[in-house]
Amino acid sequence: MKLFIAEKPSMARELAKCLPDPHQRGNGCIRTGGGIVTWAYGHVLQQAEPQDYDPKYKRWNADDLPIIPKQWKLLVSPASKDQFKVITDLIANPDVDTIVNAGDPDREGQLLIDEILDYVGNKKPVERILLNALDEKSIHESLDDLRSNGDFVHLKESALARSRADWLIGMNLSRAYTLAARRQGHRVVFPIGRVKTPTLALVVRRQRELDNFVPVTYYVVKADFLHKNGLIRAQWQPRDTQSGLDPEGRCVDEKTAQSIIERLQKRLDGTIVENKKTKKKEAQRLPLSLSSLQVLAGRRYGYTPQQVLDTAQELYERKLTTYPRSDCEYLPVNQRKDVPHILANLGKLPAGKLVEWVADADGKIRSRAWNDSKITAHHAIIPTTVACPFDKLTSMQQHIYYLVAQAYIAQFYPIHEYNQTRMVIEAADERFVAHGKTVTVPGWKVLYQSDKHDDDEEEKGTLPAVRKGDGVHYQNGQVDKKATKPPPRFTPSTLLAAMKEIYKYVKDESLKKKLKEVQGIGTEATRATI
Repeated sequence: MKLFIAEKPSMARELAKCLPDPHQRGNGCIRTGGGIVTWAYGHVLQQAEPQDYDPKYKRWNADDLPIIPKQWKLLVSPASKDQFKVITDLIANPDVDTIVNAGDPDREGQLLIDEILDYVGNKKPVERILLNALDEKSIHESLDDLRSNGDFVHLKESALARSRADWLIGMNLSRAYTLAARRQGHRVVFPIGRVKTPTLALVVRRQRELDNFVPVTYYVVKADFLHKNGLIRAQWQPRDTQSGLDPEGRCVDEKTAQSIIERLQKRLDGTIVENKKTKKKEAQRLPLSLSSLQVLAGRRYGYTPQQVLDTAQELYERKLTTYPRSDCEYLPVNQRKDVPHILANLGKLPAGKLVEWVADADGKIRSRAWNDSKITAHHAIIPTTVACPFDKLTSMQQHIYYLVAQAYIAQFYPIHEYNQTRMVIEAADERFVAHGKTVTVPGWKVLYQSDKHDDDEEEKGTLPAVRKGDGVHYQNGQVDKKATKPPPRFTPSTLLAAMKEIYKYVKDESLKKKLKEVQGIGTEATRATI
Protein backbone atom coordinates (compact mmCIF):
# COMPACT_ATOMS: atom_id res chain seq x y z
CA MET A 1 0.00 0.00 0.00
CA LYS A 2 1.21 3.52 -0.83
CA LEU A 3 1.48 6.34 1.68
CA PHE A 4 1.22 9.81 0.10
CA ILE A 5 2.68 12.60 2.23
CA ALA A 6 1.43 15.99 1.01
CA GLU A 7 2.87 19.34 1.99
CA LYS A 8 -0.42 20.73 3.29
CA PRO A 9 -4.01 19.57 3.92
CA SER A 10 -5.53 21.29 0.86
CA MET A 11 -3.20 19.40 -1.49
CA ALA A 12 -3.89 16.15 0.36
CA ARG A 13 -7.67 16.55 -0.08
CA GLU A 14 -7.40 17.12 -3.84
CA LEU A 15 -4.99 14.22 -4.23
CA ALA A 16 -7.25 11.85 -2.24
CA LYS A 17 -10.24 12.75 -4.48
CA CYS A 18 -8.36 11.31 -7.45
CA LEU A 19 -7.57 7.99 -5.77
CA PRO A 20 -9.98 5.02 -6.00
CA ASP A 21 -12.85 4.49 -3.55
CA PRO A 22 -13.62 3.78 -0.79
CA HIS A 23 -12.64 6.99 1.04
CA GLN A 24 -12.50 7.13 4.82
CA ARG A 25 -11.37 10.12 6.87
CA GLY A 26 -9.00 9.11 9.68
CA ASN A 27 -6.97 10.91 12.31
CA GLY A 28 -4.68 13.22 10.30
CA CYS A 29 -5.11 11.17 7.12
CA ILE A 30 -7.51 10.00 4.41
CA ARG A 31 -7.67 6.27 3.63
CA THR A 32 -8.55 5.40 0.03
CA GLY A 33 -8.62 2.40 -2.25
CA GLY A 34 -5.36 3.64 -3.77
CA GLY A 35 -3.45 4.25 -0.57
CA ILE A 36 -3.32 6.50 2.47
CA VAL A 37 -2.94 10.27 2.12
CA THR A 38 -1.52 12.29 5.02
CA TRP A 39 -0.08 15.78 5.22
CA ALA A 40 2.36 18.10 6.88
CA TYR A 41 1.86 21.76 7.78
CA GLY A 42 4.83 23.17 5.94
CA HIS A 43 8.06 22.47 7.83
CA VAL A 44 7.06 20.19 10.71
CA LEU A 45 10.78 20.03 11.52
CA GLN A 46 12.73 23.17 12.32
CA GLN A 47 16.41 23.98 12.66
CA ALA A 48 17.78 23.75 16.19
CA GLU A 49 18.91 27.00 17.85
CA PRO A 50 22.55 27.44 18.95
CA GLN A 51 21.64 26.76 22.61
CA ASP A 52 20.17 23.42 21.53
CA TYR A 53 23.70 22.39 20.52
CA ASP A 54 25.36 23.71 23.68
CA PRO A 55 23.70 25.57 26.60
CA LYS A 56 26.62 28.04 26.71
CA TYR A 57 25.43 29.55 23.42
CA LYS A 58 22.34 30.92 25.18
CA ARG A 59 24.55 33.81 26.27
CA TRP A 60 25.91 35.78 23.31
CA ASN A 61 29.68 35.83 23.42
CA ALA A 62 32.04 36.96 20.66
CA ASP A 63 34.60 34.33 21.68
CA ASP A 64 32.15 31.56 20.71
CA LEU A 65 31.87 32.75 17.12
CA PRO A 66 31.60 31.30 14.58
CA ILE A 67 29.14 28.64 15.68
CA ILE A 68 29.31 25.80 13.14
CA PRO A 69 27.44 22.59 14.01
CA LYS A 70 29.35 19.37 13.40
CA GLN A 71 26.11 17.40 13.21
CA TRP A 72 23.03 19.40 12.20
CA LYS A 73 19.96 18.96 14.42
CA LEU A 74 16.29 19.26 13.60
CA LEU A 75 13.52 19.62 16.20
CA VAL A 76 9.84 18.82 15.83
CA SER A 77 7.84 22.05 15.67
CA PRO A 78 5.60 22.29 18.76
CA ALA A 79 2.67 23.34 16.55
CA SER A 80 3.04 20.20 14.41
CA LYS A 81 3.81 17.68 17.16
CA ASP A 82 0.52 15.73 16.89
CA GLN A 83 0.54 15.57 13.08
CA PHE A 84 4.20 14.54 13.07
CA LYS A 85 3.30 11.51 15.23
CA VAL A 86 0.51 10.62 12.76
CA ILE A 87 3.00 10.74 9.88
CA THR A 88 5.68 8.70 11.67
CA ASP A 89 3.15 6.05 12.74
CA LEU A 90 1.91 5.73 9.16
CA ILE A 91 5.48 5.42 7.82
CA ALA A 92 6.07 2.60 10.33
CA ASN A 93 2.78 0.88 9.44
CA PRO A 94 3.70 -2.60 8.12
CA ASP A 95 0.91 -2.37 5.51
CA VAL A 96 2.71 0.59 3.91
CA ASP A 97 5.31 -0.67 1.46
CA THR A 98 5.90 2.48 -0.65
CA ILE A 99 5.97 6.17 0.27
CA VAL A 100 5.17 8.97 -2.19
CA ASN A 101 6.68 12.41 -1.65
CA ALA A 102 3.81 14.79 -2.52
CA GLY A 103 5.52 18.03 -1.53
CA ASP A 104 5.17 21.11 -3.73
CA PRO A 105 7.07 20.71 -7.03
CA ASP A 106 10.06 22.83 -5.99
CA ARG A 107 13.20 22.40 -3.92
CA GLU A 108 11.53 23.49 -0.68
CA GLY A 109 8.65 21.07 -1.21
CA GLN A 110 11.19 18.32 -1.90
CA LEU A 111 13.05 19.01 1.34
CA LEU A 112 9.87 19.30 3.45
CA ILE A 113 8.98 15.64 2.98
CA ASP A 114 12.50 14.26 2.56
CA GLU A 115 13.65 15.71 5.89
CA ILE A 116 10.82 13.86 7.64
CA LEU A 117 11.81 10.59 5.97
CA ASP A 118 15.47 11.15 6.85
CA TYR A 119 14.61 12.09 10.44
CA VAL A 120 12.71 8.84 11.06
CA GLY A 121 15.32 6.75 9.22
CA ASN A 122 12.90 5.50 6.55
CA LYS A 123 14.13 2.49 4.59
CA LYS A 124 11.06 1.93 2.42
CA PRO A 125 11.05 2.80 -1.31
CA VAL A 126 10.08 6.40 -2.04
CA GLU A 127 8.43 7.75 -5.19
CA ARG A 128 7.82 11.37 -6.21
CA ILE A 129 4.65 12.96 -7.58
CA LEU A 130 4.91 16.41 -9.17
CA LEU A 131 1.62 18.28 -8.83
CA ASN A 132 1.94 21.36 -11.03
CA ALA A 133 -1.83 21.83 -10.96
CA LEU A 134 -4.63 20.56 -8.71
CA ASP A 135 -7.36 19.90 -11.28
CA GLU A 136 -8.35 16.24 -11.60
CA LYS A 137 -6.94 15.82 -15.11
CA SER A 138 -3.49 17.07 -14.02
CA ILE A 139 -3.48 14.99 -10.83
CA HIS A 140 -4.44 11.79 -12.72
CA GLU A 141 -1.64 12.46 -15.23
CA SER A 142 0.82 12.95 -12.36
CA LEU A 143 -0.35 9.73 -10.67
CA ASP A 144 0.36 7.91 -13.93
CA ASP A 145 3.85 9.41 -14.03
CA LEU A 146 5.31 8.72 -10.58
CA ARG A 147 9.07 9.12 -10.54
CA SER A 148 11.80 7.77 -8.28
CA ASN A 149 12.35 10.18 -5.41
CA GLY A 150 16.07 9.59 -5.83
CA ASP A 151 15.93 11.54 -9.10
CA PHE A 152 15.36 14.68 -7.03
CA VAL A 153 18.07 14.29 -4.42
CA HIS A 154 19.94 17.32 -5.78
CA LEU A 155 16.80 19.41 -5.38
CA LYS A 156 16.72 18.42 -1.71
CA GLU A 157 20.42 19.14 -1.30
CA SER A 158 19.95 22.56 -2.88
CA ALA A 159 17.19 23.44 -0.38
CA LEU A 160 19.24 22.03 2.48
CA ALA A 161 22.28 24.10 1.47
CA ARG A 162 20.14 27.23 1.32
CA SER A 163 18.62 26.48 4.74
CA ARG A 164 22.00 25.90 6.38
CA ALA A 165 23.53 28.95 4.72
CA ASP A 166 20.67 31.02 6.16
CA TRP A 167 21.35 29.56 9.60
CA LEU A 168 25.11 30.09 9.52
CA ILE A 169 24.86 33.68 8.33
CA GLY A 170 21.87 34.60 10.46
CA MET A 171 23.01 33.09 13.73
CA ASN A 172 26.66 34.13 13.51
CA LEU A 173 26.50 37.56 11.89
CA SER A 174 23.47 38.69 13.90
CA ARG A 175 25.43 37.98 17.07
CA ALA A 176 28.65 39.49 15.73
CA TYR A 177 27.05 42.78 14.61
CA THR A 178 24.88 43.06 17.71
CA LEU A 179 27.84 42.51 20.06
CA ALA A 180 29.93 45.04 18.10
CA ALA A 181 27.11 47.58 18.36
CA ARG A 182 26.75 47.01 22.08
CA ARG A 183 30.45 47.68 22.61
CA GLN A 184 29.73 51.10 21.13
CA GLY A 185 26.83 51.70 23.50
CA HIS A 186 23.90 50.69 21.26
CA ARG A 187 21.32 48.57 23.10
CA VAL A 188 19.80 46.96 20.00
CA VAL A 189 19.70 43.64 18.18
CA PHE A 190 20.91 43.68 14.58
CA PRO A 191 19.29 40.79 12.69
CA ILE A 192 21.46 39.90 9.70
CA GLY A 193 20.02 37.77 6.91
CA ARG A 194 21.53 36.27 3.77
CA VAL A 195 18.74 37.82 1.67
CA LYS A 196 17.30 40.45 4.00
CA THR A 197 20.54 42.39 4.52
CA PRO A 198 21.55 42.74 0.82
CA THR A 199 17.97 43.83 0.06
CA LEU A 200 18.13 46.42 2.82
CA ALA A 201 21.46 47.54 1.36
CA LEU A 202 19.77 48.23 -1.99
CA VAL A 203 17.29 50.54 -0.29
CA VAL A 204 19.99 52.27 1.77
CA ARG A 205 22.22 52.76 -1.27
CA ARG A 206 19.32 54.25 -3.21
CA GLN A 207 18.55 56.59 -0.30
CA ARG A 208 22.15 57.79 -0.24
CA GLU A 209 22.00 58.41 -3.98
CA LEU A 210 18.89 60.51 -3.40
CA ASP A 211 20.46 62.39 -0.47
CA ASN A 212 23.53 63.23 -2.52
CA PHE A 213 21.77 63.90 -5.80
CA VAL A 214 22.53 67.23 -7.43
CA PRO A 215 20.49 67.90 -10.59
CA VAL A 216 22.40 68.85 -13.72
CA THR A 217 20.81 71.25 -16.18
CA TYR A 218 21.52 70.41 -19.81
CA TYR A 219 20.25 71.40 -23.24
CA VAL A 220 18.92 69.31 -26.12
CA VAL A 221 18.81 70.71 -29.65
CA LYS A 222 16.02 69.44 -31.90
CA ALA A 223 15.55 70.35 -35.54
CA ASP A 224 12.96 69.69 -38.23
CA PHE A 225 14.19 69.02 -41.77
CA LEU A 226 11.98 68.84 -44.81
CA HIS A 227 12.62 66.08 -47.33
CA LYS A 228 10.62 65.75 -50.54
CA ASN A 229 8.86 62.73 -49.05
CA GLY A 230 8.07 64.23 -45.67
CA LEU A 231 9.26 65.81 -42.43
CA ILE A 232 12.18 64.45 -40.41
CA ARG A 233 12.53 65.39 -36.75
CA ALA A 234 16.12 64.88 -35.56
CA GLN A 235 18.27 65.57 -32.50
CA TRP A 236 21.73 67.13 -32.46
CA GLN A 237 24.57 64.72 -31.69
CA PRO A 238 27.58 66.65 -30.36
CA ARG A 239 31.08 65.52 -31.27
CA ASP A 240 33.35 64.27 -28.49
CA THR A 241 35.53 67.34 -28.95
CA GLN A 242 32.60 69.75 -28.73
CA SER A 243 33.02 72.44 -26.08
CA GLY A 244 30.33 72.95 -23.45
CA LEU A 245 29.80 69.24 -22.69
CA ASP A 246 29.90 67.55 -19.30
CA PRO A 247 31.70 64.18 -18.75
CA GLU A 248 28.48 62.36 -19.69
CA GLY A 249 28.42 64.04 -23.12
CA ARG A 250 25.50 66.35 -22.32
CA CYS A 251 25.52 69.96 -23.48
CA VAL A 252 25.48 72.09 -20.32
CA ASP A 253 26.16 75.44 -22.00
CA GLU A 254 23.01 77.14 -23.30
CA LYS A 255 24.98 79.47 -25.59
CA THR A 256 26.58 76.49 -27.32
CA ALA A 257 23.13 74.96 -27.91
CA GLN A 258 21.65 78.23 -29.18
CA SER A 259 24.58 78.72 -31.55
CA ILE A 260 23.60 75.49 -33.34
CA ILE A 261 20.15 76.91 -34.13
CA GLU A 262 21.66 80.22 -35.27
CA ARG A 263 23.99 78.44 -37.69
CA LEU A 264 21.15 76.30 -39.06
CA GLN A 265 19.13 79.43 -39.76
CA LYS A 266 21.98 80.77 -41.88
CA ARG A 267 22.78 77.48 -43.64
CA LEU A 268 19.43 75.88 -44.40
CA ASP A 269 20.50 73.00 -46.63
CA GLY A 270 21.62 69.64 -45.31
CA THR A 271 22.36 66.13 -46.56
CA ILE A 272 21.37 62.65 -45.45
CA VAL A 273 24.72 60.93 -44.85
CA GLU A 274 23.36 57.70 -43.36
CA ASN A 275 20.09 55.82 -43.75
CA LYS A 276 20.32 52.47 -42.04
CA LYS A 277 17.27 50.23 -41.97
CA THR A 278 17.36 47.02 -39.94
CA LYS A 279 14.73 44.31 -39.90
CA LYS A 280 13.98 43.26 -36.33
CA LYS A 281 12.01 40.44 -34.79
CA GLU A 282 10.77 40.11 -31.23
CA ALA A 283 9.72 36.66 -30.08
CA GLN A 284 6.60 36.15 -28.02
CA ARG A 285 7.02 37.20 -24.42
CA LEU A 286 7.42 34.16 -22.21
CA PRO A 287 4.61 32.94 -19.96
CA LEU A 288 4.83 34.12 -16.36
CA SER A 289 6.88 32.97 -13.41
CA LEU A 290 5.83 34.20 -9.97
CA SER A 291 8.38 37.04 -10.04
CA SER A 292 7.37 38.25 -13.50
CA LEU A 293 3.69 38.04 -12.47
CA GLN A 294 4.40 40.03 -9.30
CA VAL A 295 6.29 42.73 -11.18
CA LEU A 296 3.64 42.96 -13.91
CA ALA A 297 0.72 43.07 -11.46
CA GLY A 298 2.51 45.64 -9.32
CA ARG A 299 3.11 47.87 -12.31
CA ARG A 300 -0.35 47.40 -13.83
CA TYR A 301 -2.57 47.34 -10.73
CA GLY A 302 -0.37 48.50 -7.85
CA TYR A 303 -0.59 45.12 -6.04
CA THR A 304 2.13 44.19 -3.56
CA PRO A 305 4.16 41.02 -4.21
CA GLN A 306 2.50 39.34 -1.23
CA GLN A 307 -0.99 40.13 -2.55
CA VAL A 308 -0.06 38.62 -5.91
CA LEU A 309 1.38 35.47 -4.30
CA ASP A 310 -1.68 35.02 -2.07
CA THR A 311 -4.06 35.53 -5.00
CA ALA A 312 -2.11 33.19 -7.29
CA GLN A 313 -2.25 30.59 -4.50
CA GLU A 314 -6.04 31.03 -4.27
CA LEU A 315 -6.42 30.49 -8.03
CA TYR A 316 -4.18 27.40 -7.79
CA GLU A 317 -6.24 25.93 -4.98
CA ARG A 318 -9.40 26.63 -6.99
CA LYS A 319 -7.72 24.58 -9.78
CA LEU A 320 -7.87 27.52 -12.22
CA THR A 321 -4.11 28.09 -12.64
CA THR A 322 -1.00 25.99 -12.20
CA TYR A 323 1.50 25.97 -9.33
CA PRO A 324 2.23 29.59 -8.36
CA ARG A 325 5.64 29.48 -6.68
CA SER A 326 7.38 28.83 -9.97
CA ASP A 327 10.66 30.41 -11.05
CA CYS A 328 10.24 28.99 -14.56
CA GLU A 329 8.88 30.83 -17.61
CA TYR A 330 8.82 27.84 -19.98
CA LEU A 331 6.39 25.01 -20.72
CA PRO A 332 6.87 21.28 -21.30
CA VAL A 333 6.17 20.07 -24.82
CA ASN A 334 3.71 17.42 -23.61
CA GLN A 335 1.50 20.21 -22.28
CA ARG A 336 0.66 21.21 -25.86
CA LYS A 337 -2.04 18.53 -25.90
CA ASP A 338 -4.05 20.76 -23.54
CA VAL A 339 -3.80 23.84 -25.75
CA PRO A 340 -7.13 23.38 -27.60
CA HIS A 341 -8.98 22.73 -24.34
CA ILE A 342 -7.47 25.75 -22.52
CA LEU A 343 -8.04 28.13 -25.44
CA ALA A 344 -11.63 26.88 -25.81
CA ASN A 345 -12.28 27.57 -22.12
CA LEU A 346 -10.80 31.07 -22.40
CA GLY A 347 -13.01 31.69 -25.41
CA LYS A 348 -16.10 31.00 -23.26
CA LEU A 349 -15.28 33.68 -20.69
CA PRO A 350 -17.55 36.75 -20.46
CA ALA A 351 -17.08 39.09 -23.41
CA GLY A 352 -13.83 41.01 -23.14
CA LYS A 353 -10.26 41.26 -24.37
CA LEU A 354 -9.36 37.64 -23.56
CA VAL A 355 -12.24 36.35 -25.67
CA GLU A 356 -11.34 38.69 -28.55
CA TRP A 357 -7.71 37.57 -28.46
CA VAL A 358 -8.53 33.86 -28.32
CA ALA A 359 -10.66 34.25 -31.47
CA ASP A 360 -7.53 35.25 -33.42
CA ALA A 361 -5.11 32.86 -31.69
CA ASP A 362 -3.51 30.04 -33.68
CA GLY A 363 -2.99 27.00 -31.47
CA LYS A 364 -0.58 25.52 -34.04
CA ILE A 365 2.01 28.26 -33.42
CA ARG A 366 4.89 26.93 -31.32
CA SER A 367 6.68 29.74 -29.49
CA ARG A 368 10.08 29.49 -27.79
CA ALA A 369 8.25 28.83 -24.49
CA TRP A 370 7.83 25.13 -25.35
CA ASN A 371 11.21 23.86 -24.25
CA ASP A 372 11.70 20.76 -22.11
CA SER A 373 15.36 21.57 -21.46
CA LYS A 374 14.29 24.68 -19.53
CA ILE A 375 11.88 22.82 -17.23
CA THR A 376 12.92 21.87 -13.70
CA ALA A 377 10.36 20.52 -11.23
CA HIS A 378 7.70 22.95 -12.41
CA HIS A 379 6.78 25.16 -15.34
CA ALA A 380 5.39 28.63 -15.99
CA ILE A 381 2.07 29.69 -14.46
CA ILE A 382 -0.73 29.11 -16.98
CA PRO A 383 -4.51 28.51 -16.94
CA THR A 384 -5.54 24.90 -16.33
CA THR A 385 -8.11 22.93 -18.34
CA VAL A 386 -10.76 23.81 -15.73
CA ALA A 387 -13.28 26.38 -17.01
CA CYS A 388 -12.93 29.64 -15.10
CA PRO A 389 -16.05 31.09 -13.39
CA PHE A 390 -14.67 34.57 -14.10
CA ASP A 391 -17.71 36.50 -12.83
CA LYS A 392 -17.48 34.75 -9.46
CA LEU A 393 -13.84 35.74 -8.86
CA THR A 394 -12.87 38.73 -6.75
CA SER A 395 -11.53 41.78 -8.58
CA MET A 396 -7.94 40.88 -7.64
CA GLN A 397 -8.40 37.26 -8.71
CA GLN A 398 -9.82 38.44 -12.05
CA HIS A 399 -6.81 40.71 -12.61
CA ILE A 400 -4.25 38.00 -11.83
CA TYR A 401 -6.09 35.41 -13.93
CA TYR A 402 -6.26 37.95 -16.76
CA LEU A 403 -2.47 38.49 -16.70
CA VAL A 404 -1.76 34.75 -16.65
CA ALA A 405 -4.20 34.08 -19.49
CA GLN A 406 -2.95 37.06 -21.53
CA ALA A 407 0.64 35.80 -21.44
CA TYR A 408 -0.55 32.30 -22.35
CA ILE A 409 -2.62 33.46 -25.34
CA ALA A 410 0.37 35.50 -26.56
CA GLN A 411 2.17 32.21 -27.28
CA PHE A 412 -0.28 31.60 -30.13
CA TYR A 413 0.27 34.84 -32.00
CA PRO A 414 3.02 35.43 -34.61
CA ILE A 415 6.42 36.91 -33.80
CA HIS A 416 6.41 40.73 -33.72
CA GLU A 417 8.33 42.16 -36.71
CA TYR A 418 9.36 45.73 -37.49
CA ASN A 419 11.88 47.82 -39.38
CA GLN A 420 14.16 50.02 -37.31
CA THR A 421 15.64 53.05 -39.05
CA ARG A 422 18.57 55.26 -38.05
CA MET A 423 18.97 58.37 -40.15
CA VAL A 424 21.87 60.84 -39.88
CA ILE A 425 21.63 64.36 -41.34
CA GLU A 426 24.61 66.63 -41.77
CA ALA A 427 23.80 70.36 -41.71
CA ALA A 428 25.78 73.47 -40.66
CA ASP A 429 28.78 71.20 -40.01
CA GLU A 430 26.81 69.36 -37.32
CA ARG A 431 25.17 65.96 -37.16
CA PHE A 432 21.54 65.27 -36.34
CA VAL A 433 20.11 61.80 -35.75
CA ALA A 434 16.55 60.57 -36.22
CA HIS A 435 15.22 57.16 -35.22
CA GLY A 436 12.12 55.51 -36.62
CA LYS A 437 10.24 52.27 -36.22
CA THR A 438 7.76 50.78 -38.67
CA VAL A 439 5.79 47.71 -37.58
CA THR A 440 5.43 45.16 -40.38
CA VAL A 441 3.85 42.28 -38.41
CA PRO A 442 2.14 43.32 -35.14
CA GLY A 443 2.02 39.71 -33.97
CA TRP A 444 1.71 39.06 -30.24
CA LYS A 445 2.20 42.74 -29.38
CA VAL A 446 -1.44 43.44 -30.23
CA LEU A 447 -2.26 41.90 -26.85
CA TYR A 448 -0.12 44.50 -25.09
CA GLN A 449 -0.45 47.59 -27.28
CA SER A 450 -2.77 49.31 -24.81
CA ASP A 451 -0.50 48.47 -21.86
CA LYS A 452 1.98 51.30 -22.30
CA HIS A 453 3.83 50.50 -19.10
CA ASP A 454 4.53 46.96 -20.30
CA ASP A 455 6.36 48.02 -23.43
CA ASP A 456 9.96 48.75 -22.52
CA GLU A 457 10.74 50.27 -25.88
CA GLU A 458 9.27 53.68 -26.53
CA GLU A 459 7.42 53.68 -29.80
CA LYS A 460 9.30 55.76 -32.35
CA GLY A 461 7.73 57.76 -35.17
CA THR A 462 7.61 56.69 -38.78
CA LEU A 463 10.21 58.30 -41.03
CA PRO A 464 9.75 59.12 -44.75
CA ALA A 465 11.42 57.01 -47.40
CA VAL A 466 14.83 58.54 -48.22
CA ARG A 467 18.18 57.63 -49.77
CA LYS A 468 21.68 58.35 -48.66
CA GLY A 469 22.85 61.57 -50.31
CA ASP A 470 19.36 63.11 -50.53
CA GLY A 471 19.13 66.76 -49.66
CA VAL A 472 16.99 68.20 -46.86
CA HIS A 473 15.98 71.74 -45.94
CA TYR A 474 16.02 73.08 -42.37
CA GLN A 475 12.59 74.34 -41.30
CA ASN A 476 12.76 75.12 -37.60
CA GLY A 477 14.43 74.10 -34.39
CA GLN A 478 14.37 74.50 -30.65
CA VAL A 479 16.54 74.18 -27.56
CA ASP A 480 14.92 72.17 -24.76
CA LYS A 481 16.14 72.85 -21.26
CA LYS A 482 16.23 69.64 -19.23
CA ALA A 483 17.50 68.50 -15.86
CA THR A 484 18.78 65.12 -14.75
CA LYS A 485 16.36 63.28 -12.48
CA PRO A 486 17.19 61.45 -9.28
CA PRO A 487 16.83 57.67 -9.33
CA PRO A 488 13.30 56.61 -8.33
CA ARG A 489 12.64 55.12 -4.93
CA PHE A 490 12.02 51.41 -4.93
CA THR A 491 8.44 50.16 -4.92
CA PRO A 492 7.63 46.63 -3.73
CA SER A 493 7.54 45.48 -7.37
CA THR A 494 10.78 47.17 -8.47
CA LEU A 495 12.55 45.99 -5.32
CA LEU A 496 11.46 42.44 -6.07
CA ALA A 497 12.78 42.80 -9.62
CA ALA A 498 16.05 44.15 -8.22
CA MET A 499 16.41 41.10 -5.97
CA LYS A 500 15.98 38.82 -8.97
CA GLU A 501 18.46 40.91 -10.99
CA ILE A 502 20.83 41.67 -8.12
CA TYR A 503 23.79 41.08 -10.43
CA LYS A 504 23.13 44.50 -11.98
CA TYR A 505 24.10 46.12 -8.68
CA VAL A 506 27.35 44.17 -8.20
CA LYS A 507 30.72 45.34 -9.55
CA ASP A 508 32.77 42.15 -9.08
CA GLU A 509 32.50 40.41 -12.48
CA SER A 510 32.84 36.85 -11.10
CA LEU A 511 30.10 37.45 -8.54
CA LYS A 512 27.96 39.24 -11.12
CA LYS A 513 28.07 36.18 -13.39
CA LYS A 514 27.25 33.75 -10.58
CA LEU A 515 24.35 35.84 -9.28
CA LYS A 516 22.89 36.01 -12.79
CA GLU A 517 23.14 32.22 -13.15
CA VAL A 518 21.24 31.59 -9.90
CA GLN A 519 18.61 34.25 -10.73
CA GLY A 520 19.43 36.60 -7.88
CA ILE A 521 18.78 36.35 -4.17
CA GLY A 522 15.76 34.90 -2.40
CA THR A 523 13.25 32.48 -3.89
CA GLU A 524 9.93 32.94 -5.67
CA ALA A 525 8.17 32.08 -2.41
CA THR A 526 10.26 34.22 -0.03
CA ARG A 527 10.96 37.49 -1.88
CA ALA A 528 7.53 38.93 -1.12
CA THR A 529 8.03 38.28 2.62
CA ILE A 530 11.49 39.86 2.59
